[in-house]
Amino acid sequence: MSLAAALSERPFTPHPTADAGFAVYVHWPFCLAKCPYCDFNSHVRLQPPDQQRYIAAFRREIAHRAALVPGRTVSSIFFGGGTPSLMEGRTVGAILDAIGAHWAVDPNCEISLEANPTSVEAGRFSDFRAAGVNRVSLGVQALNDADLKALGRMHSAQEALAAVAIARRYFERYSFDLIYARSPAQTPALWRAELELAISHAAEHLSLYQLTIEPGTAFDRLFRAGKLAIPDHDTGAALYETTQEITAKHGLPVYEISNHARPGAECRHNLVYWHYGEYAGIGPGAHGRLVTAQGRMAHSTEKRPEIWLDRVEAEGHALVEDDRLSEEAQGDEYLLMGLRLVEGIDPVVFKALSGRALDARRVAGLIEEKLLMRRQGGRLAATPEGALLLDALVADLAA
Repeated sequence: MSLAAALSERPFTPHPTADAGFAVYVHWPFCLAKCPYCDFNSHVRLQPPDQQRYIAAFRREIAHRAALVPGRTVSSIFFGGGTPSLMEGRTVGAILDAIGAHWAVDPNCEISLEANPTSVEAGRFSDFRAAGVNRVSLGVQALNDADLKALGRMHSAQEALAAVAIARRYFERYSFDLIYARSPAQTPALWRAELELAISHAAEHLSLYQLTIEPGTAFDRLFRAGKLAIPDHDTGAALYETTQEITAKHGLPVYEISNHARPGAECRHNLVYWHYGEYAGIGPGAHGRLVTAQGRMAHSTEKRPEIWLDRVEAEGHALVEDDRLSEEAQGDEYLLMGLRLVEGIDPVVFKALSGRALDARRVAGLIEEKLLMRRQGGRLAATPEGALLLDALVADLAA
């Protein structure tokens, strides 16, 4: 009997966040070009990948994860990257078929796919819709050409809005991303006008990220060399406040630090992460959190696509991390994910995960400092001021 089969026969104790759902993340690691701010696992290749070979590998890795956690019902599937919109419709369809062959799929499952405006075509979106995708997320990033060029994007503002129009034609549910605080020249007034324009094209959801300089990126090297300037903290805070004001005014309030939606239109896949549910990570560099008879396991796979492919073909999977999370680590992760949400975290769930209660005096002090607030049902949430200092807030609570 295999280890996976033996584990599946052992008694299973429901996890404290079992009601958060079960998601599958599929990583397509290829891009047309590497954006200078991006630290995701993305790769540029002169020759297009053999999609048929990748389909076979995705099937094997899905089968491996399903053997670890059989009997789950999939509530959301997300194709991320990289640029998943460079995939063929038949590739997406084959992966969805493999997921459905190993797990039950909820009839209302949210199936999302990320797309860049440079790879959006009506025919391609028609194929994705036919394959089963019911939501797309577009990487627009800016709505003026000068800033798009500075961000290393390969599309114009006009092309971005044309891509949004195509998405609207094929999908009732779509979202797009914008980056702000991307230049010292970006004032709250300029951002307000850009955001108003974006909202006029949005349906139900926007992801609005403040530019951060990630280690190891091209922007990081330029920043350290003094060749890249970004807004100071006060300007960044003003842009954040403008974001909250304008989105709330138009009925797209913040529900997570960087995400805004009409009530009921929140991204269900990301809510699984933020509610600390289970998710299987499939593909090069994918991460997962699965609850087995051994406990809650942290998974990650080989990042290099060709090495990942070879390992899956040889071993059936390409896991490079398969570690049981301690109670302390689970509590820390729950705080880190849950405090991103406006609804905050449940102290009862934290105690069930970590084996200890939050320090009452520390909580009271953070409330007095107006960094933390109590919500209905005893939940604890970051205040707007606390959201700007989230890493410090989480560290203080976890100590």
